[in-house]
Amino acid sequence: MKYVLFLSFLLSIKCFSQDTLAVSDLKNSAKLLDVNFTDKEIEMMYPDIKDNLAEYKKMHLLKLDNSVGMSMIQMLSPLPSTAQKEITWTYNKTIKRPNNINDLAFYNINQLGSLMRNKSITSTELTKFFIQRLKKFGDTLHCVVSFTEDIAMQQAKQADELFKKGIDKGPLQGIPYGLKDLFSIKGTKTTWGAQPYKDQTIEVDAYVYTRLKEAGAVLVAKFTLGALAMGDYWFGGRTRNPWNLEKGSSGSSAGSASATVAGLVPFAIGTETHGSIISPSHTCGATGLRPTFGSVSRTGAMALSWSLDKIGPICRSAEDAATVFAFIHGTDGEDACAMNDAFNYSPKKDVKKLKIAYAKNYFEKLDTSSQEWTVIKQLKKLGLDIKEMNFPDSEAYQFDMIGMVIGAESAAAFDEFTRTDLDDQMTKQNRYDWPNYFRTARTIPAVEYINTNRHRVLLMKKINAVMKDYDVVITPSFEGKQLSITNLTGHPALCMPIGLNKQKVPNSITFLANLYQEEDLLLLGKYFQEHTDYDDVHPPMFK
Repeated sequence: MKYVLFLSFLLSIKCFSQDTLAVSDLKNSAKLLDVNFTDKEIEMMYPDIKDNLAEYKKMHLLKLDNSVGMSMIQMLSPLPSTAQKEITWTYNKTIKRPNNINDLAFYNINQLGSLMRNKSITSTELTKFFIQRLKKFGDTLHCVVSFTEDIAMQQAKQADELFKKGIDKGPLQGIPYGLKDLFSIKGTKTTWGAQPYKDQTIEVDAYVYTRLKEAGAVLVAKFTLGALAMGDYWFGGRTRNPWNLEKGSSGSSAGSASATVAGLVPFAIGTETHGSIISPSHTCGATGLRPTFGSVSRTGAMALSWSLDKIGPICRSAEDAATVFAFIHGTDGEDACAMNDAFNYSPKKDVKKLKIAYAKNYFEKLDTSSQEWTVIKQLKKLGLDIKEMNFPDSEAYQFDMIGMVIGAESAAAFDEFTRTDLDDQMTKQNRYDWPNYFRTARTIPAVEYINTNRHRVLLMKKINAVMKDYDVVITPSFEGKQLSITNLTGHPALCMPIGLNKQKVPNSITFLANLYQEEDLLLLGKYFQEHTDYDDVHPPMFK
């Protein structure tokens, strides 16, 4: 405990300013942490520690009343009390198998499910088709860590047998998909995308895999992620953007987005701590759902930040995202943050009854001819009443709150990784990579981490108060500090493509909703995509 108090004192006393912080101070302080940093490591840490000190000073200017509590896990709104209703799934009885089987690559979940129910194709045939596409294009995109072919063929066979017996588990039965390779599955490697763990096995079936297995879905592959869930660089290279192979897919759910958009799977599962679903969905042109924090149990998933990590589907449409989320949301009781919240999605609900607004303070920074403004114009033309609102930004987020939280929690999650020098095996070793990030974060004092979370409580209250007046708020995906803010508060988001930009790569829009109200996001997303063709445009080299 003494070392924490010492560092807090060292970084907070008035005479110890940013200008007098010396490299030698860091080396001496490390001894109190029971960590051995080399001269090169300390030199790399030094500018970031100075930056952290500047952020502490910003936070110290903000008043915190003694009555403000701390968000150790999350303090959201009161738990949902709505009972879960049965969702009615419908299928197309007239759909036929396409003459060109390659057209199946971009069929949605409902279309593929209808074909199986019409006996036009079997899950086994469908599974072989997508495995062949993965083998053909997987190396092009660098999106596959490992194939799960044996598991896939067994699950496909089971799905076919159930169909023959007249047993229907729902729309995911027989549908192939992929998992981000930070989810463990018995008998498979779970690499976390990182060189030190490339041969790691964890004999636990992740909750999300178990739920999809129970729904009859077919796991065909485990997809790439940036090493330890950062970016799109993994131990095998860099995951590519299906629209431009010279660019990365962004991350960290890199392979999940890239493979889905390229039609190598109908859908995939990703995770987000600070943009890891939204960013690759935006970059690749996927429809990604980041659910409310705690909506999906994280059992069997690599932990990066306990109070921020979330699990969600990456698809090609909002309708598919709703279908997948309906079967993965909930908890097994093993994740202390997760709960069984109701997801009462109804695609036939009147979308015009939704209270919708757009974040004027973000949109006014954009040219009125921008693709984002076009979305607002299109929705108004469709008869929706779109109000204006101002989304709290810099006035609510005055210092690097999410950096403090991720820093402290991720460094704790990978404590031994740093102390035992396992970090030296990581492929990337630059200033903004995990090894240096974890080392630097070890100097965040406990007091500053706790008070950051107390400020987070105030942020949650402020965003909840603003959001309660609307069902959906529309915002540019990366304008202002919205992404950091809503990840901290746990609000759900839906990122959807809105066409290619001037660089001929995808652009996106993001819808936000109140906590536990994913059905509102997905209803509006489905309506928007039914009346536009953005989600029907696919990268030409993979058709």
